[in-house]
Amino acid sequence: MHLVLFTRDLRVHDHPGLSAAGDEPTIPLFVRDDRIRARAGPHRSEALDTALASLDASLRSRGSRLVLRTGDPVACVAELVTADGVTDVHVSGDVSAFASRREQQLRDATASVGARLHVHDGVTVVPPGLITPAGKDHYRVFTPYWRRWREVLDLGAALPAPRRIETPTLGGDPVPGFVEGLAVPVAEPDARARLDELLSLREDGDFDPDRLDRADSTRLSAALHFGTLSPTDLARWALAHDDEVLRQVCWRDLDHQLLAAHPDLPRENLRERAMPWNDDPTARRRWEKGTTGIPIVDAAMRELQATGWMHNRARMVVGSFLTKTLGEHWSHGAAHFERWLIDADLANNVANWQWIAGTGTDTRPNRVLNPVRQGRRFDPDGAWVRRWVPELSAIEGRAVHEPWRVEEALRGGYPDPIIEL
Repeated sequence: MHLVLFTRDLRVHDHPGLSAAGDEPTIPLFVRDDRIRARAGPHRSEALDTALASLDASLRSRGSRLVLRTGDPVACVAELVTADGVTDVHVSGDVSAFASRREQQLRDATASVGARLHVHDGVTVVPPGLITPAGKDHYRVFTPYWRRWREVLDLGAALPAPRRIETPTLGGDPVPGFVEGLAVPVAEPDARARLDELLSLREDGDFDPDRLDRADSTRLSAALHFGTLSPTDLARWALAHDDEVLRQVCWRDLDHQLLAAHPDLPRENLRERAMPWNDDPTARRRWEKGTTGIPIVDAAMRELQATGWMHNRARMVVGSFLTKTLGEHWSHGAAHFERWLIDADLANNVANWQWIAGTGTDTRPNRVLNPVRQGRRFDPDGAWVRRWVPELSAIEGRAVHEPWRVEEALRGGYPDPIIEL
C-alpha cells in the first residue's frame, strides 16, 4: 500500500508521487494543518477549497477519492501507516523551514514503523542546490542563474495522470465544494485551459502582458502555488511558445533556491540597507486600505482586497511606494500580501519584497518606480484605475493618474497624496 501526502501539488497530471505509486493501491491524503490555515486569508482559503474539490473530482474519475483530514500531517500519516499497512509514503520536497521540519519528522515517523519515505522533486523545475556558482552554494543574481538554468533544463515528457487508482475505504472530513468567481484559475482543468487561452491571445497579435487594464498576463501564479499546474508543465509550454514566461518560471526557481539557502529570509534582510526604516502606522494603514492619494497604488491595493489578485507590475509599484517612497520596512508589505493574496507563496513573496526594497537580489537596490509614470505607461487610458477607484470616474484619460492637477469637483472626494512624489 502506498500513501501520497499532497501539500502544494494538488493535481493528478505530471505528479511524481502518484507516478511512483504506479498501479499499487494508494491513499491520496491531504491534511488541513491549522498552523497554515491560521495564516491564510479569505481568498486563499476559498482557492484551496477549489483546488481540493478539483483534486477530489479528478481522483473520483479514476475510481479513487481524496482522503481529507485535519490536524498534524505527520501524526495523520503515522496513523494511516500503522492502521492500513502502508509500506511507502510519497511527498513533494519543499524549501521553507516549516516544510524541511515536516519532512524530517515524516522521515523519523515512517522509519519508526517500518515504512519508506520518498521525497520527490516537483515544486520547482530545477531543484534547489542542483546548480551553484563557483565557490558558493546558491545564486543571488538572476542573469547568471538564468544562463545556467537554461543549460541544465531537461524537461522530458510530462508524467501521465494515472488511469485508475485503487483506494481503500477510509474515514475523513468532507471535501469542500468549488468556489465560483475566483479572480484567477485555480482548479487543475481551469489552469490547463488557461494555457490554451494564452495561445489564443498571442495569436490575436494585440497582446501586452504588462498592461494593468488587460488580462494578458498568465495569471497562473495561484495554480503554481497550489500545484494544480506543474511548474515543469508550464516550462514545457513556455519553452515552445513564450521565452518571457520561461524567464518568469526561472525567477520562481531562483527565489526557491534562495529561501532554501536562507531559511531566515522571511525575517532577515539578505542585504543590509544603509538608511533607517520609518515607522508610521497611519501611513501603512492608508497604503493597505488604498487611500494614499496615488491612484495606481490605491487601485492595486483595493483590487487585492476585493479579489486576492494583483498584477506583477502593480506589485512592483506598490512595493516600491511602501519601501522606497514611504520608507516602511518590507516585512509589513510581505505580511499584508501573505494575508490577502491567493498566490502568497512564501519564497516568491519574501524574495520579491526584498528585491523591490533593495535588501534582496536586485543589483540596483536604489531603484525607485515613479507611480505616475508607471500608471501612464501600463494603464494609458486610466480604465483600470477608474474601475477600482470609482471616485475618479469623472476624470477622463491619463489625467486620472494625477488627480491633484484637475479641478477639485472632479475628484469625488479622493484624498490628496499622502506624500509628495
